[in-house]
Amino acid sequence: MASGKTSELRQRILAGIAMAALALLAAWAGGIVFALFWLAAAIGVFVEWWRLTGSDLGWKFPGLLYAALAFVPPVVLRADAEYGLAAVLWLFAVVWGSDIMAYACGRTLGGPKLWPRISPKKTWSGFIGGTLSAMGAGTAVAAAFGAPDLVAVALVSLCAAVVSQGGDLLESSLKRRFGVKDSGALIPGHGGLMDRLDGFVLAGAFALLLGLWRGGMEAAGRGVLMW
Repeated sequence: MASGKTSELRQRILAGIAMAALALLAAWAGGIVFALFWLAAAIGVFVEWWRLTGSDLGWKFPGLLYAALAFVPPVVLRADAEYGLAAVLWLFAVVWGSDIMAYACGRTLGGPKLWPRISPKKTWSGFIGGTLSAMGAGTAVAAAFGAPDLVAVALVSLCAAVVSQGGDLLESSLKRRFGVKDSGALIPGHGGLMDRLDGFVLAGAFALLLGLWRGGMEAAGRGVLMW
């Protein structure tokens, strides 16, 4: 049993590193490479949503919106010529920091459940640890790119981390609604694309709305980070 758990954890870690490396390389390349990377992810998300919701046609249209939210925010943020890369790396830092540390803190510290009816394994310790870690990671990335007001960035990172974990709960509720454990089996140790992008989709939407409000279409990255 212990050997099986070790093997599963190893798979999870290796798959996570591979996914992160691909996402970072695409972000660095930008342009059409980055757009195609997220287009492929969005198509995969929609396919998983379609399969997950089965014959319930009323749930098909929301899947199009969800897939669009996986594609549009990172592409628009990255298109900012000056701060696009910084904004995308900030978003990665917030979502990954939240995911990794929520999992680690929840497994290590345990304690009261966050919302047992929706997601029985998630704990308040994981939520708090993940949120604070994401805030620190996002602020560190912004500082590396010269953001002038790190207090404001920390608050934005905190909000994005909470939204990210809300996205996780949203996907958990959807899976519970349709009686499935994972959205798919594409990624060893992780499940499907939706299982990995659930927090990213909503956090990206939050960042895009903030960036458009403060910087407009051509400077959405600046709008997120430069306060």
